[in-house]
Amino acid sequence: MAMILWLLLPPFLFLSVSANTQTKVTDNPADELVAALNANRTAHKSSSLTDNPGLACIALQYIKAYQGDCDAVGGPDAKKPADSEFAETFAPNCGVDASTLSPITSRLLGCQSKYVQPPEAFSMLMKNEKSLEILYNKNHTEVGAAVTGTDGGAPFFWCVLFSSGKLNNSFVLEGGVAKISRPGCFSGANDKCSGADDSSRPGHVWLYVLTAFIAVGYAFGL
Repeated sequence: MAMILWLLLPPFLFLSVSANTQTKVTDNPADELVAALNANRTAHKSSSLTDNPGLACIALQYIKAYQGDCDAVGGPDAKKPADSEFAETFAPNCGVDASTLSPITSRLLGCQSKYVQPPEAFSMLMKNEKSLEILYNKNHTEVGAAVTGTDGGAPFFWCVLFSSGKLNNSFVLEGGVAKISRPGCFSGANDKCSGADDSSRPGHVWLYVLTAFIAVGYAFGL
């Protein structure tokens, strides 16, 4: 279906969307997911969000709290980490000053039995109208994304956390650098991740254009 939409996309839309797309992305699927999220927000006339590495590292810790239990992510048995874990565990593990933790306004969380590329992960996270409402919420100011497998393999978790914190004053890193933890990657860390195969991916810009069109198409019932 995505390929059909891509073929139907008129040339002028390629140009208009790609011109506003952030292309400075490291070899890190979490960075690419944030770029796709921001491309969709700007295509929807919402502002881009600041990629906060402190918040992104928290997103990686958030994933790890599920201990590889994919069934705990969605459905009637869905759960989320206790609020106390943010200050007591997540912040110290990331080198985030706990006094700068800001409210998490929303989250997008998904789990797959196999690794998928960032555009597919984006489509997976945009599973219903509620997900789109979260994506386009104008109260968000910051975003952080993370991806990791479990014990070196499946299942693979993707997490996006949003915050309405004040820029440069929330999720502040002690010493200005996030603690890099493995397995997994998080956005904004200037860190490469080996979870994706570059040789199998088309150019970054075209992927963001495609995901932007998919999300807009979803919103209008295409």
